[in-house]
Amino acid sequence: MLHYWFLEAPAPQQEAVRKAFKEWKDLGIGLEFTEVADRSEAEVRIAFDQSDGSWSYVGRDVLGISANEPTMNFGWDLSDDYGRTTAPHEVGHTLGLPHEHQNPFSGIVWDEPKVYEYFGGAPNHWPPEQTLHNVLRKIDASEVEGTSWDPDSVMEYWFPAGLIKEPARFQAGLNPPGGLSAADKEWVRKFFPALKPELPLLQPFQSAALSLAPGSQSDFAVEPQASRKFEIGTFGTADTVLVLFEEVDGELRFCCRDDDSGEDRNSRISLNSSRAGATLFGCVSTGQVNQGRQRSCTGENGQRQSSPGRGALQRRKTPRQSLANIAEM
Repeated sequence: MLHYWFLEAPAPQQEAVRKAFKEWKDLGIGLEFTEVADRSEAEVRIAFDQSDGSWSYVGRDVLGISANEPTMNFGWDLSDDYGRTTAPHEVGHTLGLPHEHQNPFSGIVWDEPKVYEYFGGAPNHWPPEQTLHNVLRKIDASEVEGTSWDPDSVMEYWFPAGLIKEPARFQAGLNPPGGLSAADKEWVRKFFPALKPELPLLQPFQSAALSLAPGSQSDFAVEPQASRKFEIGTFGTADTVLVLFEEVDGELRFCCRDDDSGEDRNSRISLNSSRAGATLFGCVSTGQVNQGRQRSCTGENGQRQSSPGRGALQRRKTPRQSLANIAEM
């Protein structure tokens, strides 16, 4: 369950973002989007500051942002064709999808001086480091596995003629059609598969053996029988992300998580449960979709991913490694 909250904005702007969430959800993914009225209940906080461009933090990075700060912003009208693409683009970032043109398998050769000149001019006025971060920087190939470049992706920017040297067919410009591409739909379904209605119960002091493919996850229910401190952990050599949710009034609310990506340790969560009989839900996954904090697909160290003032669209990546690990304690 992902909760989102709007700062005050015109109703049409808010409605455009609601439609973007619905567009991703209608693919049948195992993730619910719920609008809440209280900022403190939202993992995703959406602003409409017209002086700050359009951007979003990426994937799990949103969980590390102060509750007093937005995690997403829309800096222009969302009612025209470009705006209607910007909204699902930024929601895609929140789902963990990076810019498609930063795919290490794209084979793009840039005319870098022209790229810096173009994005440094109106309407963006990006400093060189922002152009490097959002356009020229390639995602490390070691953090992804086997996905080819999708120039039609909603996570791909629009580029005018003269910025791309190779592939030759894009020397005259790159103009994605807008909307979710077939590959966008395929990969987000893999990243967020539909959840099974009944989850296996994780028993105290019993391990549950897992065998997870890259990018997949396994889910468990946890039912503390007493008020006490308990731990849930993983074992094995693959990178994993462990996340815990609590069911509150029929909805899942994020509690905490641990990511051991790139570290010589295993993910582990310690929690004091004061609600005997409460239902908690644990999710363990491998090769998450990201490349920022730990291993998120864009936004190093929690940096946000920006869209240019005119022409934006972007992407996602498959992770690496398989897993044979355990959950419980």
